[in-house]
Parts: sequence; C-alpha cells; structure tokens
Amino acid sequence: MKLQDIYKKAIEIGLENDPRGKDAAMKDLLRRKKELDELKPDEREFFDTESLQNPYSDSRILYGTGEEEIKNILVGIDIEVGEILLADNLRSKGRHIDLLLSHHPEGRAYANLYSVMQMQSDILNRFGVPINIAEGLMDGRIKEVERRLMPANHTRAVDAARLLNIPFLCLHTPADNMVASYLQRLFDEKKPYLVADVLDILKGIPEYKDAGLHSVGPKITLGQKNRKTGKIFVDMTGGTEGAKDIFESLTTSGVSTIVAMHLSEDHRKEAEKNHLNVVIAGHISSDTLGLNLLIDGLTKGESIEILDCSGFRRFSRSESTRN
Repeated sequence: MKLQDIYKKAIEIGLENDPRGKDAAMKDLLRRKKELDELKPDEREFFDTESLQNPYSDSRILYGTGEEEIKNILVGIDIEVGEILLADNLRSKGRHIDLLLSHHPEGRAYANLYSVMQMQSDILNRFGVPINIAEGLMDGRIKEVERRLMPANHTRAVDAARLLNIPFLCLHTPADNMVASYLQRLFDEKKPYLVADVLDILKGIPEYKDAGLHSVGPKITLGQKNRKTGKIFVDMTGGTEGAKDIFESLTTSGVSTIVAMHLSEDHRKEAEKNHLNVVIAGHISSDTLGLNLLIDGLTKGESIEILDCSGFRRFSRSESTRN
C-alpha cells in the first residue's frame, strides 16, 4: 500500500466519521476553493493546495513523495526527534520501518492546528448551541491558539525524518473524529442513567482499561457517581480545547454531562459554575482509541505490520487486521 493511498484513505474515513456530518466538512472544501479563486497571483504560492481535498489542516504527509510502499509502520501518539532516532536505531538492527505515523501534528500541520478548531462551532450547533453564539465564542479562542503556536519550532521532527530519509505522516483530526463519533454513538445507544454508568462503559473499552492499569484511567472530575447523566456531549475533536465560556450555552441547550479527553483548570471552573458533570476519559487513551479505530479502517484487507510506541498501544477490533 502506497503512502499516498494510506493518507487519502485516512482523510476519507475521517470525513465519514466527522461529528458535524460529512456534508458540513465538504462545504469547507468548497469554501477553500472559493478562497483560492479570490487570491491575487502573488498570494497563490502561499496557499495550501492540499486543503482543497483535505479539510483537516492538522493532518498531512510531512515527509515523503507519497509513492513509497508501506508494509511496516511505527505508530506513536507523538513522533518527535527522539522517536525518529529510535526508528533509525531499530532500522540499523534489522527492524523494517517504512513509515512514521504520529497522531499529534508536527511541521506545517502543527502550525495550522488552530484552523481545524472552526469545526467545533458546527459540532456545538448540533448540540443546540445557536451558531452565532458558538462562532462568536470560538473566534477569540482560535486566535488565542494561533498566537500561541506562532513562536514554536515546528519543523524539528520533520527535519530529523528528512535527514534520516524516513517517510512521516500525521493524522490528528481524522483519528479524533473516530473516537468522538464512536463514543457518542455508544452513549446514545446505551443511554447510561448515572455518571457511574458512564465510567463503567468507558472501563469496558480496551484502551481505557489499559490506561486504568497504568493509573491513568477515566475519572469523574465534576459531579458524583450517583448523579444522573442527562444529555451527554462527547467533546474530543476539533484541534484542542474550545472556548471556556461555552459551558453556559451547553447547559442552556440541555447538556448535563461532558465526556472529554482533558480539561484545563480554567475550563473546569467554568463547567462547575454551570453545574455540569464532567468525566475525563483520558488524553492518551482517547487518542489511542481514535488511532486504533482509524488504523483498523486503513489496514483492512492489507498486510501491514504496526509497531507501537510513544504512548500508543495497538488494540485491533478486526481479526483480519490484528498485528
């Protein structure tokens, strides 16, 4: 399977599982085409043409032509210089590694992480928050994240992969879409009555069970086990944490319980003011679940070896893709 085929398939799977709905995601692509058409000739060289096919700016082939044949992938939640040196060391010892696959973005994908946060407004709107309120609150947060990313040394890991000539791919939002949609469907189907039931459901999932065995399992950070869950909102995609002022609007729209990967202290205090239950499923374990679901789709019918590292643990849900 070629690198470009893996990449394209990952974006397709991400689109099919986009919590906004695929139609909303496709409208992003049309918007980008219109933006390109309106640019002056001297501005076009800086336009990210890949965004015409892929609405997730945090997911890109970071190094490689796309024509490389991939049979062995080193997968990690973070692939940075250390993991790239690890891959080179393993190669020197005879271990085949054709591709580095990171969940968290590097390079230009990291620099553009803030762009995918716009999708959070549409997700909030699907949960009853008026779109004008969702967009208004998210605008300031998106600009804040953009400013925070500006001084970062984005290309360190990509430079290391280039110098060692190891193809490098990152898949962030497509994997986050997988875990968000998977858990939302699961809770919608099982309809947990108490917050304790939410914990029980999570602990029955291999990735969260494994996290629990390493003392980082799901936890209730707001509310009590015997409180009723009410309407559950799974908040796990769209780049990074959204606006901290959104919790009042979520409560007004009928949400009672939030299940998230992580929550900053400022966000937690705002959620507490609005009497929300908050269950933190776990950051690395949630990323692992999303990646596993995505890899299941990518490797279906293919003979690809997965070597896990950097917090990622491979759990396959298909006998045909078990590695």
